Amino acid sequence: MISGPDLDAHRVALTGYCYRMLGSAFDAEDAVQETMLRAWRAAGRFDERRGSLRTWLFSIATNVCLDVLRAAGRRALAVDLAPAGAPGGDFGAPLPESAFVGPVPDGRVLPAGDPAELAVQRETIRLAFVAALQLLPPKQRAVLILREVLAWSAAEVATLLETSVASVNSALQRARAALPSIPQPRHEGELDQELLDRYVHAFTNHDVDTLVTLLHQDATMSMPPFSWWLSGRDAIGATMRASDACRGDVLLQVRANGGPAFGQYRDGRPFALLLLTGGPLITSSVAFLGRADLFPLFDLPAGLVHAT
Repeated sequence: MISGPDLDAHRVALTGYCYRMLGSAFDAEDAVQETMLRAWRAAGRFDERRGSLRTWLFSIATNVCLDVLRAAGRRALAVDLAPAGAPGGDFGAPLPESAFVGPVPDGRVLPAGDPAELAVQRETIRLAFVAALQLLPPKQRAVLILREVLAWSAAEVATLLETSVASVNSALQRARAALPSIPQPRHEGELDQELLDRYVHAFTNHDVDTLVTLLHQDATMSMPPFSWWLSGRDAIGATMRASDACRGDVLLQVRANGGPAFGQYRDGRPFALLLLTGGPLITSSVAFLGRADLFPLFDLPAGLVHAT
């Protein structure tokens, strides 16, 4: 007899899988909820002699994700949607939320485990990695995630997809050929806390000179829902010097997509969720503007007392 705790034990792993498939934390949580509902309703038909509970749940989740993807467009990053803009350039019209790969809290998608294994898993929820996965047809995407990210055997994946090992291996070959170089961090290392503390101080005090020293020479900056983005610390510095709108904002640190992130508050209200990647210097910043709906997902307060 399957119990609620039996199902919940797989929730984080399923959410991570669905997030990589769908590129949205909200879509992933909806998909997992639907998976749990279908599993609960069909619990009486589960036969452990035909496969493990894990395989059965991932099979249901895969079908749920494939259903979602039939009606969805491809999510991407701003750097994939348009050429780099110029400082002072027009942002253009905002795009719908569904155009972009969204952020996800580490705790929702990374199971506890060996630190070395977690370090590898963190790389597979980076925004650039998840955006690259969206280029694959859905079934190839599922095979690649199961085989190369979650380390399932070809036989396990064949059971899940109700196909042959040969078909699984063929799909994996095609996925690898389509993505010969899955994006990896461009520079070794991680952003250490000292640099992040310096970033927060410089950002909220509009100390652009210091901010620029924390950026890699070819750093990028983007601000969904706009496809406009900048390439290079000189362009980023020029843009930031043109406006001091962020002066006095408050940044609260969280974890997102395997790295540091910040809830950005302006006048005490949620303004953006800011993700940084890199090491030892910042190689990219992505600010999801106007997304107050993300703050509860990251357990960030709905507002701050604003000192006048």
